[in-house]
Amino acid sequence: MTTDPQHPYSPATVACGLVFVSGSLPLREDGTVVAGGRAALDAAVDTMRRRMSTVGARLEDVVKLTYFVTDIALRDVANQQFLDLWPEPRPARTVVGVSELPYGSPVEIDAVVKAP
Repeated sequence: MTTDPQHPYSPATVACGLVFVSGSLPLREDGTVVAGGRAALDAAVDTMRRRMSTVGARLEDVVKLTYFVTDIALRDVANQQFLDLWPEPRPARTVVGVSELPYGSPVEIDAVVKAP
């Protein structure tokens, strides 16, 4: 898989038995940003799934997530999403408040996943 000059990174890469997934924004297939709340978080997870699939990784193998959010109030929404997506034991997770994300996105998620 080749990368384009605007995005010169791999969607996901495997090293040492782990998959490192690049930051995933809440983008629709046409590149527009999903605005906010749970819809944005779900769209970011969908982007993450697509990136993970490039190396055969699955959502159930996620071991660590980092949510970068422009509104820390999204933490509560992320908690509910987390409960909905992962049974116990759930992956480790961090939520970080940031002032700005690419394309005006409200959230970006990166992940570490067990390699297939």
